[in-house]
Amino acid sequence: QVQLVQSGGGLVQAGGSLRLSCAASGRTFSPYAMGWFRQAPGKEREFVVVTQWSGGTTYYADSVKGRFTFSRDNAKDTVYLQMNSLKPEDTAVYFCAADWRRGVPYSASGYAYWGQGTQVTVSS
Repeated sequence: QVQLVQSGGGLVQAGGSLRLSCAASGRTFSPYAMGWFRQAPGKEREFVVVTQWSGGTTYYADSVKGRFTFSRDNAKDTVYLQMNSLKPEDTAVYFCAADWRRGVPYSASGYAYWGQGTQVTVSS
């Protein structure tokens, strides 16, 4: 069993930056796919960035491309989401997710393991 524990997030003004972290524990962390998703009030959970863990392509949602960056620290079994030039429409609860099944799905339903979620609020 794997646990994903998130940190970071908070309140920031538009144009500002935040970094989210997601630390894995409980088993050797080598998922097939990893990603960050977000969910705004009244909306479905949507993908922000997904990647194939073993050196595959990283895919960003068009809405965050050029502003958000996925990175990882293998020694710490931790992934990060650096968010720059934040906009009010980025306000949401952000989740990290992982799955060991083959494939890099864009849908939240394709991920079995989730972090607890962290609130990001961007004020205008």
